[in-house]
Parts: sequence; structure tokens; C-alpha cells
Amino acid sequence: MTSPQRTPDWLLERILLGELPPDELAAARARLESEPEGLARLAALEADTRATLERLPAERVAREVDARFRRDAERRAARPAWLTPAMGLVPVLAALALFMVVKPASQPSAGVDAPVAGWDTETTRSKGLKPKLEVHRQRGQADESLQDGARAAPGDVVQLAYVAAGQAHGVILSVDGRGAVTLHAPEHGARAAALSPSGTQRLPGAYELDDAPGFERFFLVTSDAPFEVEPVVEAARRLGASAGADTASLMLPEGLTQVSFTLQKKE
Repeated sequence: MTSPQRTPDWLLERILLGELPPDELAAARARLESEPEGLARLAALEADTRATLERLPAERVAREVDARFRRDAERRAARPAWLTPAMGLVPVLAALALFMVVKPASQPSAGVDAPVAGWDTETTRSKGLKPKLEVHRQRGQADESLQDGARAAPGDVVQLAYVAAGQAHGVILSVDGRGAVTLHAPEHGARAAALSPSGTQRLPGAYELDDAPGFERFFLVTSDAPFEVEPVVEAARRLGASAGADTASLMLPEGLTQVSFTLQKKE
């Protein structure tokens, strides 16, 4: 009898990070559980990751770990039950992924602020990636990935996804052809949502397009530091009331970045 194929190390890391679409993650986890010593390998990776993190300068990662922990605590109730045992490590792994840490060959010798050998915090933070939005149209059981500028119609149901590219905090909202502003994330609260730093992350709900004419434009506003939601919403309201709402940028406070995704409404 042929033994189960061994899960490769790179996939094991993604399982622990949760950096797979939900269906793929569930299937990968099920395969891992069926492998001889599969869960033992996962536990060993958890322990090894903790040990690696403990050797890093704590001040460099503490803020990011804390942000991931708060995000995890808020969302844990919505996760499948089988994910719960590993959730305590997810903020730690997220911090490691954000800083692109590979086990250093040597420890820094100039104090806690010295960079780990081979670790360039400026160039490896996002590896050239930029934050982006994705829009997926739901049609029955089908899922259609749309391109910026795609045609859409009233009644279309779409799901939003983001790539944070290392940014820690964000707001997602939309402006339609009537100038109406809809806040998609965070779902509640006055401060920006804590973002997963890597991978494509879908928002949990879907959004049905109404009959507002012209367009529906989605924005992802991000920052390394926490920020308030209201100034972003107010900037969107001002944009919605202007003649260039379908193409102009939001006028945002300093330190915030933005990307947008536009759906053109069928007349």
C-alpha cells in the first residue's frame, strides 16, 4: 500500500500561518492529519518558530505581535473549531512573516536595535508588493475574479479581498454614483481594522450592488500605525460629492496610503 504523500515544508508553514484559501486550508490540514507524524511536524514547527522569535530583539516585533493578537481575538469566534489550537501562534507567525525572518546565523552584537544579519527591514518588508484590492463576483456556486474597470449590474453580489503587503492597519469602503459611502471594514469601532500582513484575505461577508448609476468604487486605505476611521469616511463623502468621484483620489491625512478598484455600472 502506498503511504500518504508527505506535506512539504513550505506548505506546512502556510498551514500554520493560515495563508491559504479556506477550502485549500481545510484540505491541506486534513491531509496533514492523515500523515504519519504530520501533526507532530506541525507542533515542532510551532515550537521552532517560538524559539526563533525569542532570539529576536523583542522591541522590533512587540507592536506587530500585539496588533495580530488583538485581531486574532476579535475574529477567533468566526473561525472553524479545528483551527482553534493553533490560533495562539498565529500572531507570532504573522509577525515573523511581516519581518521576513529567516533564522539568523549570528546574533546582533550592537544591542537590541542592531539589525539581524542579512535582514534589511526597508527592502524585505513587502518584497516589492503594494497593497491591493480584489473583487470577486458571486454567481450561484461560481466565483468570478473581476478586473479593475469591469462591468457590473445592480443586484450583482460581490466579495472583497485585500492584500496588505505588510501594512498593519486598514479601512475598506466604497463610494457609488450617487455619492453614498459604505464602510466594509472595520465592521464596527472607531479605529482602522488590524490587517493580516501577508496573503490574500477575503472579507467575511458579501455586498450586493444597488441601482446607483455610473460606478461603484472601492478603496483600501492603509498605514503602519493605527488611525481613526472617521477622517477616511469624511474624505470619501467629500469625494462622492465631487465631479471626479470615479477617478480622483481621496484627500487623506498624512501617513495614509490608498488603492482603489472601480466597477462600471451597466446603463
